[in-house]
Amino acid sequence: MNLLDYLDAILASQTLDADGPELKALRQHRTDVEALLRSKYPSPTIRYGGSKAKGTMVREAYDLDIICYFENYDSSAGETLEDIYNNIRTVLGKSYYVVPKPSALRLQSPTQVDFHIDVVPGRFTDTSKSDAFLYRSSGEKKRLKTNLDVHLAHVRDSGVREALKLVKLWRVRNQLSVTNFVLELIAIDLLSGKKKDDLAGQMTHFFSKLAAQADTVTPKDPANPEGNDLSDALNPLVRGELKRIANRASGYIANENWEALFGPPPVTSDAEGQRAQLRRVASSVTAPTKPWRR
Repeated sequence: MNLLDYLDAILASQTLDADGPELKALRQHRTDVEALLRSKYPSPTIRYGGSKAKGTMVREAYDLDIICYFENYDSSAGETLEDIYNNIRTVLGKSYYVVPKPSALRLQSPTQVDFHIDVVPGRFTDTSKSDAFLYRSSGEKKRLKTNLDVHLAHVRDSGVREALKLVKLWRVRNQLSVTNFVLELIAIDLLSGKKKDDLAGQMTHFFSKLAAQADTVTPKDPANPEGNDLSDALNPLVRGELKRIANRASGYIANENWEALFGPPPVTSDAEGQRAQLRRVASSVTAPTKPWRR
């Protein structure tokens, strides 16, 4: 198996079957959560977000964001963003064990089995129902301005979604402290000029640049580039960790030890192998052969 087929096989092993038990469970929970929320509040906008909507799910770190945004004039769930956050938490607590996060509510079973679901309460900024404010438990302003469609388009049009999946897998396997959202923004920025490179080239470039720029890289939220301060997500400890682990990853790549980075190649069926090969042949039409391709 050559290097690019190996990376394809890793991605294939991390792909969730649309009719598999994981996504079936997510869809059922989404239905249950929406019914629970609407039993108290009939009118909010409830949609998919997160890696499910972005197309960047990986088996080892998949999740579903369920946004619950109220009209800008709707105070039925509270006058303030903090009120909305706390009241939605109370409603969800009737059926779930709720773990509060800075702007979201993680859902678990009463025995604390994780359901891979975050509910994100918020309020639209105006009647256009595009931008929204979220409560934020940290920071001075205690709120974030966001836009779900802008975030989805930023990832969808990045041209590097397969690379983002590998970055996400690397993050979870190394138990990195940086949030997936911030690391995703960093990866899109670092790979902006590498969209036509193959996965091996993109990964080589990403880890090299991350190791070199971990001390200074400053991601910007595309939904509010100047207004959302993400600096608290990249404190000195997080930056030091990123630099150290990215340097280690670059060392593995320099020694052609990709299995130390992503693990041994998974066992795949002949049909899966053929599909990977077809994808590789198709991509090679626009992506020139790289020196690390064996």
